Amino acid sequence: MSHDAANLELSPDLMRAYGEAVLERVVGHVSRLEHQPACGDLSQAESLCHELVESAPEEPVSSFPDLLDTIFNEYIPRSFTSSGPGYLAYIPGGGLFPAALADLIQGATNRYTGVWQAAPLLVQLEANVLEWFREWMGFPETTRGLLTTGGSMAAFNAIACARERHLGPDIRRGVLYTSTQVHHSVGKAARLAGIAPDRVRSVAVDDRFRLLPDALLEAIHDDRTRGLTPFLVVSSAGTTNTGAVDPLDDIADLCAAEGLWHHVDGAYGAFFHICDELRPLLRGLPRADSLTLDPHKGLFLPFGTGALLVRDGAALRALHGATAGYLPEAVSEEIYDPSQLSPDLSRGFPGLRVWLCLKVFGARRFRAAVAEKRELALVAAGRIGALPGVKLVAPPQLSLFAFHLDLGPGATLEQENAATRELLDRVRARGKVLLTGCTPDPAAGRFLARVCILSFRTRRERVETCIRHVAEESAAILRR
Repeated sequence: MSHDAANLELSPDLMRAYGEAVLERVVGHVSRLEHQPACGDLSQAESLCHELVESAPEEPVSSFPDLLDTIFNEYIPRSFTSSGPGYLAYIPGGGLFPAALADLIQGATNRYTGVWQAAPLLVQLEANVLEWFREWMGFPETTRGLLTTGGSMAAFNAIACARERHLGPDIRRGVLYTSTQVHHSVGKAARLAGIAPDRVRSVAVDDRFRLLPDALLEAIHDDRTRGLTPFLVVSSAGTTNTGAVDPLDDIADLCAAEGLWHHVDGAYGAFFHICDELRPLLRGLPRADSLTLDPHKGLFLPFGTGALLVRDGAALRALHGATAGYLPEAVSEEIYDPSQLSPDLSRGFPGLRVWLCLKVFGARRFRAAVAEKRELALVAAGRIGALPGVKLVAPPQLSLFAFHLDLGPGATLEQENAATRELLDRVRARGKVLLTGCTPDPAAGRFLARVCILSFRTRRERVETCIRHVAEESAAILRR
């Protein structure tokens, strides 16, 4: 390395050496994912984090390979193995390898795409990706979109679009409606967009945890009689708790009749719409005014890959369109210009992740992988739901289902909740599968175990392992 104190450049040989050292460890890590525990050792996490606190180093590290060894051998293993085949917890993210190569290209070439003129061809790749999403979701050609870091920022932009369209400056009277099962990021996004918590209504759900249109309509009418302004409904195309898909078509009818914006949170489930045979599960989705997508879920991309589609692209431009004396003149509205459609000005070219993965694998393989996850979930739900002492309370509408242990007559809710939690702990301790749970109705207090199959690395063999471990550990608990 250069002795010039102000020189931050690496020689070609050193760049190559560093790159090869990283690649060697990455390939080794990925090739061993199948054999890694589904959850690393987190028992001493707090004390270890305190030990890691340090001041910024004044001098460079003496050995780059040793630094990499520490990262890969000590830091990364102490985490959920969220890219592994046994990660059936929360909503899995995939981490396709070509996306990592895209990130290397993006970071190393460091091109700026905040305005179209700075990198028009790279911006067009992103425009192509958004157009593919539009076509797959059945949205009209008036649609415009943007890539985000995830569903939270997609929801924020959608709520802000609806606020501008329906409320203008009179924000305080506006009311947003969603179900009791909506992802918590929607409430946070509403606050960021100026919609206070007392103007967010949580509408009741049915026994499958789907929003009730009649209860929604009643809440809207009640608020209008109070002089408030209902303006937005957020429905779910697959909830995190139980995978519930709200009656999207009925909600679209209601929003059209009542003059409300309809946003669909499809962060988990919308990409099932790319499969022709699964589209009926999401009937009504193409009628939404806006749609959250998370390619880092349903398209198996690395975390940090989200998207938003807005049916009337003019609403997105009205929210974000702006210029300044130091910026180039705005281009035609027919050209996708991130500076006019998104809140970011300083940005790389995030669309390369999706574009490169689709170029490498082709859309047909993505459709096959998505369909496989749905089929595996049906198999797992059928087998686990048939086990003695297991009660399936939320069969998979997509690829997620929920259940609990039923201890029989005389057992209390607290005892059954404890047994279900113990089941998750026992399955996790075996190292092959990580499951998580939820309490979808805090008032009722029932704790449920969840299985979510959405990683491209989760194949039939690992699902069979999950079924076997749940069967054996539930039987052990029930024998006591």
